[in-house]
Amino acid sequence: MTASDALTADAGARTDFGYRVLIFRRGRLSGRWGRRSAIVGTVLGVTALSLTIVAVSVGTYPLSLAQVASALIGTADAQTTLLVTGWRLPRALFALACGVALALSGAIFQSLTRNPLGSPDIIGFSSGSYTGAVVMMLGFGSTRYLDVAAASLVGGCATAVLVYALATRNGSAQPFRLIIMGIGVGALLSSLNSALMLFVDVDTAMLAAVWAAGSLNGLGYEQLVPLSGVLAILVVALAVLAPSIGQLESGDDAARGVGVRANAVRSASVVVGVALTALVTAATGPISFVALAAPQIARRLTRSTGLNLTSSALVGASVLLASDILAQRLGFPVGVVTAALGGAYLAWLLATELRRTQRI
Repeated sequence: MTASDALTADAGARTDFGYRVLIFRRGRLSGRWGRRSAIVGTVLGVTALSLTIVAVSVGTYPLSLAQVASALIGTADAQTTLLVTGWRLPRALFALACGVALALSGAIFQSLTRNPLGSPDIIGFSSGSYTGAVVMMLGFGSTRYLDVAAASLVGGCATAVLVYALATRNGSAQPFRLIIMGIGVGALLSSLNSALMLFVDVDTAMLAAVWAAGSLNGLGYEQLVPLSGVLAILVVALAVLAPSIGQLESGDDAARGVGVRANAVRSASVVVGVALTALVTAATGPISFVALAAPQIARRLTRSTGLNLTSSALVGASVLLASDILAQRLGFPVGVVTAALGGAYLAWLLATELRRTQRI
């Protein structure tokens, strides 16, 4: 076979995906991206970068782009350098990292439940992480990030086990039952969190209440470094699990037919998803609705189906960073802004799903 014949055979063997794709091949490495997804991802990346620059430059003492650049390269005066690299930059990076973590967690659970409402804040896993953190802070008197993160992870995983146990029927967890049970368990945990406030002194209760609003205030490199390290590990784990999670969307039987260990993959995915939520909750308190909205916004922008991790992460980072910029201008915790915006989005999503169901 000549080189021309081989090229023709390769062209004839290409699969028609129904949309334009960008294909990368280099030795054993290969990748495929939808052209629209690649364009949207590029735009979202530029948006996130632009918002980071805005977050660093605006504030009570506004800075020009030249001042920001000089502070980053170390040629600015001490006051400007401290303002940029010591205070504003770690907060902006924290918002980006937390937005990525929440968006990826939402994408995991929406894929597992095959429902746009299947995010950790709706099905109670965020409440479980919050309960674990509150017990650590109020019961054991520790506010160290690693202690609170560990307690958040334990609380979130325990809640996930309980919700899945209640939603399981005939050996499998039904997506609709999972969401309903999660909402119920989340409501019970919210009541428990409020009750815990009654058994501590007023100062401690006020501290926990302020933390519960969800805020990026007072966070620096001390919390950013461990968060970034753990986030990187979880992202790698998710990248390994992603193909199998995508197969689970076709149902357990179909996934097992192609060699996917459905129960093991689902369990590992739940642990990764809860860990991503706990990571954020331990540092900032519960930040609502980013996990719910980001994957759905990404799916509508890219017009793609399945697990869309990259676009979801970029949307989550941009949404949380933009919300934090708005929160600083208004003088509110970022959790208040995301709750207000997310509540409106949830109402729109419910109305959209209702109309779609009625048409069916």
